[in-house]
Amino acid sequence: MGMTLANKITVCRILAVPFFIAALLDYGPGREYNLNVALGIFLFAVISDLVDGYVARRWKQKTKAGAILDPLADKILLIFAFVFLYFINDHLPLVKFPAWLVVWAIGRDLILILGVTIVSIYHGVFEIKPTKWGKATTFAEVMSVLAVLLQWPFLSVFWYVALGLIIGSTIDYMRKGIKMLNVGEGL
Repeated sequence: MGMTLANKITVCRILAVPFFIAALLDYGPGREYNLNVALGIFLFAVISDLVDGYVARRWKQKTKAGAILDPLADKILLIFAFVFLYFINDHLPLVKFPAWLVVWAIGRDLILILGVTIVSIYHGVFEIKPTKWGKATTFAEVMSVLAVLLQWPFLSVFWYVALGLIIGSTIDYMRKGIKMLNVGEGL
C-alpha cells in the first residue's frame, strides 16, 4: 500500500511545523500579525490531526506508517510550540509560557520517545495505542498553546491541568512500558 490520504494529511501537518516556527520567530514589534499567522498554522495542524484520524478510520486507511507518523507529528508540533512560544515571551503582551510547563511537557515527550525506543529494541515493532491519559494530555497541551497564541489570560488554568495530566500520563505510560519489558523477560 502506498501513501494513503490519511498519511498525506499527517505529512502535511509535519511540513506545517517549520512555517509555524518561522511565523513565531518573525513575531515582534511591528510584526504582531505573525502571531495570528502562527495561530492559523497551529489550528490547521490541530484540525488536520482530527481529519487524518477520521479519514484513517472511515476509509480503513490505518497503516503502520500512520501509527508512527501521527503521534510523531503531534510531538513535533507541540514540542516546537512550547519551546518557541517560551522564547518569544518577551514580546507577548499578556500570557506567557512558564518555564516549568515547557520543561515538563518536553520531558514527558522525551521520556515517551525513549521508552518506545527501548521497548522496540527488546520486542521489535509493536502497536502504539494512545491512552485516555495521553489524549487528555494532548488536549490540555493544545489548549495551553492556544491560550498563549490567543492571549487569553483565563485559559492559563489549562497549564495546571496540563501539568497534572503530563505527570499522570507519564506515570501511566512508564507503568505500561515496564510491564511490556517484564512480560518479555526470559524470551
